[in-house]
Amino acid sequence: MAMKGCLSVTKYFLFVFNLFFFILGGVLLCFGLWILFDRSSFALMIGSSTPTLKIWSYVLSGVGILTMLLGFLGCLGSLKEIKCLLGFYFAFLLLLFAAQITVGVLIYTQRSSLNVAVGKYVENIIKNYGILTNQTELQESLDFAQEQMSCCGWFTPEDWMKNQKISENTSVSLYPCSCRNISSFIPNTNINGTANGTDISEPLLEHGSGFCTTTSRDNWPVYKTGCMNSIQAFIINNFICIIGVCIGIALLELFVMTLSMCLCRNLDQNYNKLARYS
Repeated sequence: MAMKGCLSVTKYFLFVFNLFFFILGGVLLCFGLWILFDRSSFALMIGSSTPTLKIWSYVLSGVGILTMLLGFLGCLGSLKEIKCLLGFYFAFLLLLFAAQITVGVLIYTQRSSLNVAVGKYVENIIKNYGILTNQTELQESLDFAQEQMSCCGWFTPEDWMKNQKISENTSVSLYPCSCRNISSFIPNTNINGTANGTDISEPLLEHGSGFCTTTSRDNWPVYKTGCMNSIQAFIINNFICIIGVCIGIALLELFVMTLSMCLCRNLDQNYNKLARYS
């Protein structure tokens, strides 16, 4: 009797838990589809770039679909006591857990190679910025990252000197507007707009190019930190929170896998679901 009561509690706990996950997955999927089909108005509402929102819409939609699938398997398998679905549920969680461990280990062990690969990728975007029309979304995503993280380039702001427009333009000094350090500008300056050799006048934007003009070619009014350093600083500052979240997710997955395995193993071996319909 006690065993049946324990199994009932386990069954309904799994059902309620996975019902919540199914609803959460549906919300994520709807939110991702909303961003995907209505990016323009959503971008204006939160002040973000459209390509960045497009990436997030795909991420949210994918996570929503996987969460709904996981919740469906857990709900139906636990409520109807179907061993096959419980087995799929356990296997799916185990695969997800193994994938998370694998990704974490690869990122840690290959962090140097990953850093170099990402650096080359960003440098290629910087080099062709404003030139290749097929990289517009990547370029706007880079702009968004530089604006939000207050950084410029990947390693240093000098990475932008490899850009063809900046290096080939000798008539006027150009720099990326997304790197612009607002604190470097002081309104109502003198006629030359300079102080101590630093350009502090309001910049002129080249329409549709993403570049701004400055009178000083050697001292751009931009952030002096590369985005790689900004990302590393963010991870270090939030290291405890990131580790805590990862450990919490891993423990939750292990707990739910244990419950599903116990429920599946303790179901009556001679119980036939089709008997009720005969």
